[in-house]
Amino acid sequence: MGAQTVLSRKVQSRQKKINVELLTPRQREILRLVSIGHTNREIAEVLEISVRTVEVHRFNLMRRLNVRNVAQLLRRALQLDLLAKTFGAK
Repeated sequence: MGAQTVLSRKVQSRQKKINVELLTPRQREILRLVSIGHTNREIAEVLEISVRTVEVHRFNLMRRLNVRNVAQLLRRALQLDLLAKTFGAK
């Protein structure tokens, strides 16, 4: 078995473990705002919450989806159909 196959199976098994229902409505909203390019500060202003609260929501969202950066977050969200294929449109 090739290394690529092993890696693919590892990624698929992680994706199966993720229960998409664990995302709160607020996390889904923050994910949507991140996907259209808003910064933490802009998200905080739109949602009328503190920047720190946005950071905590993003951290928890990324932890639940097992990702380490925004690029991985958006990729995983697309894989799990959490975002429309045209997610970047404002």
